[in-house]
Amino acid sequence: MMRFVGLRLLLAAAIAALPVPALAQAYQCRVPARVTVPTVRPDGPVRKVPITGFTLALSWSPEFCKLRGRQGDMQCDGRNGHFGLIVHGLWPEGRGTWPQWCPTPRRLSPAEARRNLCMMPSTRLQANEWAKHGACMVPAPESYFRITRILFEGLRLPDLDRLSKEPDLTAGMLRNRFAAANPGWPADAVGIRLNARGWLQELRLCYDRRYMPARCDRRRLGPADGTQVRIWRGL
Repeated sequence: MMRFVGLRLLLAAAIAALPVPALAQAYQCRVPARVTVPTVRPDGPVRKVPITGFTLALSWSPEFCKLRGRQGDMQCDGRNGHFGLIVHGLWPEGRGTWPQWCPTPRRLSPAEARRNLCMMPSTRLQANEWAKHGACMVPAPESYFRITRILFEGLRLPDLDRLSKEPDLTAGMLRNRFAAANPGWPADAVGIRLNARGWLQELRLCYDRRYMPARCDRRRLGPADGTQVRIWRGL
């Protein structure tokens, strides 16, 4: 309980320092009337290590859906909206590793999953992120997703559609555009993940234990600033 109280105080201080959010991408989202939450199974061992920071991973939907197609997934099928950057997960970090699959009796409820669908448009993804990552941070899924929503909604997201049209876009330019949109955010706190062909898959935003932007380590930072970046617009 004391750990959670401390976490809330740290988050409150961090949020007070965040820029005022602004809509940067006009994507639509309609939440289904009913949802189900699948059972997830661990894909690795339980690992309990001290938390040294956090990563907010934002997945670029057009690239994710390019290979998946319209397979009945809310993120990709187009029936409930069209998505740009969505939250893949909020991940606790450790020193040289990360905590995962901490045992918990708490499961994600359909009501909570539905509340988060415009941010994370997959109940399976939500269930997995809570069980694998969130349970190592806080005692309840509602707390995990509340923290995630506050961080996500406090960001000014760069217009990736517009950036995709720049012929010589690099990883450094993308980091600088994000930093310029979020005053006080250092460019080296913006991690980037590209696929093997150089197309953007994710932004990985690095935070310290106080939920303040922090320099990414090499594992999360991704490609060097001079690396060419291509962004698929879903056309």
